[in-house]
This record gives sequence, structure tokens and C-alpha cells, in this order.
Amino acid sequence: MKRVFFAVVVIALMASVPAFAHCGKCGAGEAHDHVAEASASDIVGVASSAGSFNTLLAAAKAAGLVETLQSEGPFTVFAPTDEAFAKLPAGTVDELLANPEKLKQVLLYHVVPGKVTADQVVGLSSATTAQGSDIAIAVKGGTVMINNAKVTKADVMASNGVIHVIDTVIVPTA
Repeated sequence: MKRVFFAVVVIALMASVPAFAHCGKCGAGEAHDHVAEASASDIVGVASSAGSFNTLLAAAKAAGLVETLQSEGPFTVFAPTDEAFAKLPAGTVDELLANPEKLKQVLLYHVVPGKVTADQVVGLSSATTAQGSDIAIAVKGGTVMINNAKVTKADVMASNGVIHVIDTVIVPTA
């Protein structure tokens, strides 16, 4: 688990280095936006085509995590919707965007290394995130809760993992 977390951090750091003369991902003669070009089947592509994760995708881009989430994985992403980000106190998103390291930690707190489907999630009481902290998992009244967030849609499959849609942005306590 530590090697997976280390690999995610190393890839994230490498992805955060700006490309000046060419695209480091595909080798094209100039840098361009891979969010727009995401494979429709990877986590970024699935989230992009859903249309309700624009803030999450913009945050992933600002934190240098897009290429990581397009890599082989597998990953389990507890993905907050645009509405979930809108529920944050005024100025929170701007504050996070201005602090890429803190933003990266918040986003990695939504990612669990490996592919954990809904039938597996309900059997867990916690999971260790790519950020390094644990999230609490509980089933309350037939609803799966990730910390204080409700899973509103489970098992959105991607070629490199699975997305579980949540209604609240979860934030690590430490």
C-alpha cells in the first residue's frame, strides 16, 4: 500500500511540472490540454462526459493530478459533484485553487488506490486514501456514507477504476 501511495505521489509531482516545448504525455510539438482529450473510458474521460464534475476536473488540473487519474490505476474515486463543491463555504474553492499543495491533499483524500466496487465498499468500515488518511465508511438507512458525504451513485465504471458519486466534498482533518 505504501508503494502504491508513493507511486501516486511521484506521478502527481511529475505531472505538476509544466511542459514548455512539447507535450510530455503524447510528444506533440507543443503543450495542449489533455483534459479535453481524455479517453472516454478512463476516470477523467468518464467524469468529463458526465458533465457534473467540472469543478472537480478543474481542481484536478490545477493540482496536477489529471495525468495520474488517466494512468493505469486502478483507482476508486469518491467524486464530489459541482453541487457538492457549491456547498462549501464561500471562497473555499478559490482558496484551494490558490494553494495547489493543499488542493492536491484534499483531492487525494477522495481517491483510494485499487478498484473498490459498491459491494466491497459496504463491507468496509474505513479505507486508506491516496492522501494517507483513512475515510470512514458506513451504511445508514440503506445509504452509504463516506465520512459525512452520501454516495448518490455507485459503480460508475472506468477503464482504470471506478467512480462513486458523493454529495459533499470531504476534507482530511490533519
